[in-house]
Order: sequence, then C-alpha cells, then structure tokens
Amino acid sequence: MSHPYRLLDEADVASPALVFYPEFVRRNVARVVEMAGDPARLRPHVKTHKTREIVRLQLAAGVTKHKAATIAEAEVLASAGAPDVLLAYPVVGPNAARLAKLAALFPGTRFSALVDGDESLAGLARAARPLGAFLDLNVGMDRTGIAIGDAAAALYARIARTPNLTPRGLHAYDGHNHQGPPAERTAAAAAMLAPVLAFRDRLSREVAPCAAVVAGGTPTFPMYAAMADVPGLECSPGTYVLHDHGYGSRYPDFAGITPAAVLLTRVIARPTATRVTLDLGHKAVAGDQPLANRVRLLGVPEYAVAGQSEEHLMIDTPHAAEFAVGQVVYALPGHVCPTCALHREALVAEGGRVVGAWAIAARDRFVTV
Repeated sequence: MSHPYRLLDEADVASPALVFYPEFVRRNVARVVEMAGDPARLRPHVKTHKTREIVRLQLAAGVTKHKAATIAEAEVLASAGAPDVLLAYPVVGPNAARLAKLAALFPGTRFSALVDGDESLAGLARAARPLGAFLDLNVGMDRTGIAIGDAAAALYARIARTPNLTPRGLHAYDGHNHQGPPAERTAAAAAMLAPVLAFRDRLSREVAPCAAVVAGGTPTFPMYAAMADVPGLECSPGTYVLHDHGYGSRYPDFAGITPAAVLLTRVIARPTATRVTLDLGHKAVAGDQPLANRVRLLGVPEYAVAGQSEEHLMIDTPHAAEFAVGQVVYALPGHVCPTCALHREALVAEGGRVVGAWAIAARDRFVTV
C-alpha cells in the first residue's frame, strides 16, 4: 500500500527515527489559520513539537501569540522570535527566578503566566519583572485553576494590585471535552464558555480590564474557531501542526489536517510464522495510549499488536512471511506530543529525501535558564 511518507533514501536512515514533513506542517498551519479566520485568534501550544523551526513557520503565517507548558518551551518560543508567550502553568518554587531570567534574556518577548491561587501569584510577584498574568479557571477538568466565583474575582483583583503584574484575561482549558461527535463537542464547548464570558464581563466591570480568554486545546479548537463573533477569544490547539493517528481516527471535523510526523522503523525478527518484531519500543513512541492505539502501521494489513517493550514492538499478522528482516515500515504515532519528547531530533524530509534535522529543543527541562 502506497503512502506519501516513503523516503527514497530510507536505506540510509537509522531506525527507529522520527521524521517531519515540512510541506504538511505548512499546510496544517495554513488550514488552522483558515479555520480561525484570523491568525490573531490563535495561541497555539508548542508542547507538541518543541522546535524553533515550526515556531518560525507559524510566525511566517502571522501567528504571534503562543503558549508553553515549561520554561524550556517558553525559551524556545522566545529564541525563535515569538513576541507573546504564555507559560500556561502555575509558577512555583525556583521557576519564578527562571522566568525572571528568561524575561531579562529576551526583552522583545512579552511573557505571561497563569495564576490560580495565592501561591502562584506569589511566585510571579517574586520574579520582580514586568509580566502578564492570566487567571486560570477550573472549568471542569479539575487539574489546575480556580472555580468561577467571588474568590476568583478577588484573586484577579490581587493580581491587578501586584507591582509588575498586568492582568491580561482568563485561561480556560477544557481538556475533558473530547467527545467524538462534533455536535456533542460543540454543545460542551458552548456550555463551558458561557459562564466564562459572563465572568469576564463581571471582572471588567467590577475589578480590572479583562480582555482575552484563552480557551480549549485541539479537540475543541473547531468549536471555538467557529465563534468568530466572540471578542478576545484565543484558540489554543497544539497537536494540529503534526497531527497524529489518535486525533485523526477520532475527529472527522479535522478535514484538511494531515499527519506531518511519522516513525521509520525496521523489521528486526520474525520469531514465529505469524509474528513480526519491529524496533519501535516505548522508548521511541509514547506508551501513554492503550497498546493497540500506540501506533498505526502504514501498509501493513490485518495485524494486531501483540506486545511492546522498551525497544521492541511485536505484531501478529497472517502476512508475516511477506516481511523481510531489515525491511522498513512507517508508522503514525497514536500520541505525537510525548513521542516527540522521546527524540533528540527529527529528521526533515522534502521531496522524498532526508534534507536535514530539527532539534527537539525543548524536550529537556532546561535549555539555558
């Protein structure tokens, strides 16, 4: 079975390897800008790819606001020229000093972080640098955030009174809304957003200006992208730049988004008449998905994943005899974000050949600061 990822020089590529296809990345970025209607409505998450090169492709498409989960990711964004970076994580412990150093190192980037309580507010205050702050709301995921109400309004007021901090708006991540049918996700997103917008109006009247609402991730992105009449709504997808089999198989409303990252693996053994073993263990592809969903092998009919260890992926197939030891197989990762973090670099393929490599620069917790 043919597919668009096959490399003419695959014999020269050591396996397992992560391969990016910039043509598809550019296409995905253009498609998401089209869905949003305006790049100013986007604040994509860098956690998926963690590379400066993809950040630059987004900047070239007019996307100026970005989001990160770690200070290393924030540094990669700033070093690639991103002018507006939200560290979507509470700043506690030594990370306050690290964020301050980062802000000093990149004065051309406007940095913000999340606040969901007095501890994270104190962390930003200790940074002693001009920073933005988004109030992180718990909209049902119960991971971080403060519930909408009087306590949240009082916290936003304390942000506004804190020297060197500018309240910039609300952060409302609804990662628990990942329903398959688009109509169900649309209803869930609308139900989540309504009280958030009402709370924003209250804060702007009673406390301090509250302009932006950073909402959603990849699953609910199409829903918020369609709400072009909501001022200040920033859509925050991440996976779309590379896409993966997990989202691709579940969300039919992502038409026009193409997987742009594959794993090149090889057959290393055929231990039984029906078993094929590949060098694609869970050190090369994320193991956070159920075993059957960790990869989709391209061009391999009628197979079942029999097991996976650190360096091996075993499949059972009645076609095992057709696979030679050393043969190259291509696979779509089930979850591309943590898969990228397992690789120091991604090979870059253009015109069917490897033309270079991009460092997964933020896979480590520390880059400089």
